[in-house]
Amino acid sequence: MTTATATAANRRAWLTDLPLLLVAAAWGSSYLAAKGVTTAQTVMAVLFLRFALVVPVLVAAGRRRLRTLDGPALRGAGVLGLILAAIFVLETYGVVHTSATNAGLIISLTMIMTPIAESRLSRTPLPRPLAAGAALSVLGVILLTQGAGFTEPSLGDLLMLCAAVARTVHVLAMSRMRGVRDADALSLTTVQLATALAVFALLCAAPGSGAAPWQAAAAFDPGDWLGLVYLAVFCTLLGFFVQMWAVRRTSPSRVSLLLGTEPVWAAATGIALAGDRPGWLGLFGVVLILAGTAWGRTALPQAGGS
Repeated sequence: MTTATATAANRRAWLTDLPLLLVAAAWGSSYLAAKGVTTAQTVMAVLFLRFALVVPVLVAAGRRRLRTLDGPALRGAGVLGLILAAIFVLETYGVVHTSATNAGLIISLTMIMTPIAESRLSRTPLPRPLAAGAALSVLGVILLTQGAGFTEPSLGDLLMLCAAVARTVHVLAMSRMRGVRDADALSLTTVQLATALAVFALLCAAPGSGAAPWQAAAAFDPGDWLGLVYLAVFCTLLGFFVQMWAVRRTSPSRVSLLLGTEPVWAAATGIALAGDRPGWLGLFGVVLILAGTAWGRTALPQAGGS
């Protein structure tokens, strides 16, 4: 490969990687935003409101593109939407029922699960730099979260572990479902979010699901609405659109590794806005996560065409 070709390939890779890093930053900040608007009694209501803000806009903006989706694409997007709904339910209830330390550590296991699962499915050896980089990143997460102490495992911890598995399944499914490979990314995102919204609506109607959406909305102040809009637009709409766009340009392992920097952004948000102080050990953990991500990137396919 010539120098010019390598430079062009690196530039294309960063054009895909940078949006993923921005998504990781948004998702890292979403913990603080979600804690500001969600309680144990309003989890399902907030999830319904969060998706209800964006789905009608997506449908109105992309109604012509939606008509181009064939049966396999619709079915594939529907399945992805069901997985997406599971991710949000597990993550949100998990965060409510466990410590932020445990949640951040457990969800980061996605960056290990995805390359291992991908290598098993493709029956190819796991590249050593990828394995080492992912392990270094997980070690960094442990150090980053060590300041608050790792509490005993709880129901919330199990829910977060299931959420990490669901994230892995979601990323792998996006890359391996033939029906969605060539379909319009915006239309696929719309169907996914609409499917998840339907699931949340059904769960809101179930007994024991907590406050109804209109009850939760009536109790919101302007700050709560601002947080909800941020979660809906940046952490939901743009986040999963970029993820779907990126996983079709590169590999699921690369996507998960870059999104695995989420704990770094969560810590940065906590330090800047919530007054958290991770200490020198935590800051060293941030360095390890960034170094592990950069190391793992060297072993993964670079971005392809649009």
